[in-house]
Amino acid sequence: MELLMTGIQVVFQLEVLLVIAMGVLLGVVFGALPGVSATMSIVLCISFTYSMNPVVAISFLAAVYCASITGGSITAILFKIPGTPSSAPTTLDGYPMAKRGEAGKALTLALLASGFGGLFSAVVMFMLTQPLMKLALRFSSPEQFAVCALGIGILSFVDSDRPLNTFVSALIGIWIATIGQDRFSSVARFTFGTVKLLDGIESLPFMIGMFAVVEILDNIRNPEDTKDMTKDAVEGKFKVTGIADFMKTKWTALRSAVIGTVVGIIPGAGATIASFMSYSVESKLNKSPETMGQGNPHGIVASETANNAATGGAMVPLLSMGIPGSNAAAMMLTALSIHGVQMGPLLLRSQPEYLSATFMSMILANIVMVVVSIYVAKVFAQVLKVPYYILGSLIFVLALTGTYAYQSNMFDLTVMFIAGAFGYFFKKYGFNISALILGMVLGGDMEYYFRRSLLMYGNVGSFFQRPIFTGIVVLFALVTVFQVFSMLRKRSNAKKQKTQQP
Repeated sequence: MELLMTGIQVVFQLEVLLVIAMGVLLGVVFGALPGVSATMSIVLCISFTYSMNPVVAISFLAAVYCASITGGSITAILFKIPGTPSSAPTTLDGYPMAKRGEAGKALTLALLASGFGGLFSAVVMFMLTQPLMKLALRFSSPEQFAVCALGIGILSFVDSDRPLNTFVSALIGIWIATIGQDRFSSVARFTFGTVKLLDGIESLPFMIGMFAVVEILDNIRNPEDTKDMTKDAVEGKFKVTGIADFMKTKWTALRSAVIGTVVGIIPGAGATIASFMSYSVESKLNKSPETMGQGNPHGIVASETANNAATGGAMVPLLSMGIPGSNAAAMMLTALSIHGVQMGPLLLRSQPEYLSATFMSMILANIVMVVVSIYVAKVFAQVLKVPYYILGSLIFVLALTGTYAYQSNMFDLTVMFIAGAFGYFFKKYGFNISALILGMVLGGDMEYYFRRSLLMYGNVGSFFQRPIFTGIVVLFALVTVFQVFSMLRKRSNAKKQKTQQP
């Protein structure tokens, strides 16, 4: 309670409140720009904090951090371009809803889910920092390997109609993740003699190619009627319309908030893994799993709740041990160190005002973020008035700009074009882009943690001496058995229906 009162005292000042509002606005705009990740948003804003006192700087950067994750959903829904890598699952259901003329509903759901996920994790961070850190400390390499394998395993059965294609898609994604220098031996793998592949394939340019470029190519080959897509913008009916719908997804939001917070606490995981894992879980637990990826509101809520919940989760190991839970949290560590904030167990004792400022500013930022994001989304949505032959060109320019801005590297553009061409045929022949992306995101970490575990424990059998690892493996086995059983039952029912037809 004392920490809460300290947070209220240091944050509820006019200067701090204005700085939080400015941080939210900048974070949402930066997050909505393709290629500007949460990490880059913090980097771009660090220079603004040099003249600020530490409490104001902490509040500003925390607001930018939270809002940048949310901003990525705006372009993901409207243009099928994930503003941040963690928004990639949002495109799967958000863009189909926008095409049906439900852009306002989709964006409202995304923003409310983002706010809920962020608030949930901030409250958890405030109340359970020390207990949760005891749990996180027990997560070593075997547990992190098991979590990655569980995430890929769940998604491998998302498409029950074509499970083999989905599984192969995940394997291809894992293979792509192995391209580049080996993390242990520094041996080049699958670089085909070019030094440009030594650093591997960057995920964001690849995602932009697989989503944005593939969508443009699809529309060139099969032009669609975009009257429904532009309905909200043209008729001026872009309103907050998803509040009642969000209440219908409350259990999805709560489940995803828990998943996002827990995944965020695990060092090295982050918002991208949290959003994909939450989406995978929702694909299995949803009452209408066949509609996932076709404009199901639960898909948007699952992704956006989890990736925002991961922001608070990632701050738990950062504040308690000085260990960042994600790349963005690592930048937060650097920025806060500049202002003399000492991360670790002594933070609560020596600098309680900084700890309380972080908690309270993240809570306020997630509340302000919902309001600010709706107005920013309305501005972006006006672009939907533009005919698709112009809009497609704009999307292509945004994709090019976002890809190049990511690292100012021309090779990233090559990756984007190759990913777009590959993704077009990949999708055309019935393979699963989501499974490939998740395999790519998790594959490198899964291999790294597995090999590191072998170095630490000698053999796989020793992993099972760790209770958490064993529990995750048992969960993985149960999920796999359930998915196989569900798939076989669905096929059996389909055969019965065919035989009963005259």
